[in-house]
Amino acid sequence: MITLKSVVKKYSSDSIGLNGIDLHVESGEFVSIVGQSGTGKTTMVKLLIAEEKATSGIIEIGGWDITKIARADVPLLRRQIGVIFQDFKLLPKKTVSENVAFALEVAGEKRNRIKQVVPRVLDIVGLSHKIDRYPHQLSGGEQQRVAMARSLVHRPKILLADEPTGNLDSINTQEIIDILKKINEFGTTIILVTHNREVVNQLKRRVVTLHDGRVISDEDNGKYRL
Repeated sequence: MITLKSVVKKYSSDSIGLNGIDLHVESGEFVSIVGQSGTGKTTMVKLLIAEEKATSGIIEIGGWDITKIARADVPLLRRQIGVIFQDFKLLPKKTVSENVAFALEVAGEKRNRIKQVVPRVLDIVGLSHKIDRYPHQLSGGEQQRVAMARSLVHRPKILLADEPTGNLDSINTQEIIDILKKINEFGTTIILVTHNREVVNQLKRRVVTLHDGRVISDEDNGKYRL
């Protein structure tokens, strides 16, 4: 599903984001990427969604080498990868349903399909009863769930969650993690980038630890050891 081969990302001669990363993630896995600030986690996210390009190496997603991806093909890639950020990035003047629908509208989806998909993904994240609310009327956890619903509209094969619980309390954090586990049970590959030790340790899933741009450990049923 996802393969990185000898991936290097240099920002300058003395600034290296990733330094020879080798990593393979199978379809349907739930993998946590952990490490302290500045270890390369954010760089990896940017490379996987083609926000930046690797200096060298190969990044394959579903057999597609994206290291030389054309700008015109980036939207196609991003329909295969749902992304959730720490910042919810909701449109404040649109309702919950309108925020989710917007992701389909900009992709040129037909109105009938939008009407089918939006209720379905909001049901997955448990927000069917708040479709007409605006972001300011929601808790932080609910806003993140709207962002999660939006990331699911194209039925992505991969869901990349970059510090999705960074702004949330422990109760809302657990709700988000439970939803990620539920989505994973549907067969979606989950990549969770986090510094939250408690979340990683209670998941008891595969843990890949980065340090200075390198993979220093890769454990099934692993723990956050740094």
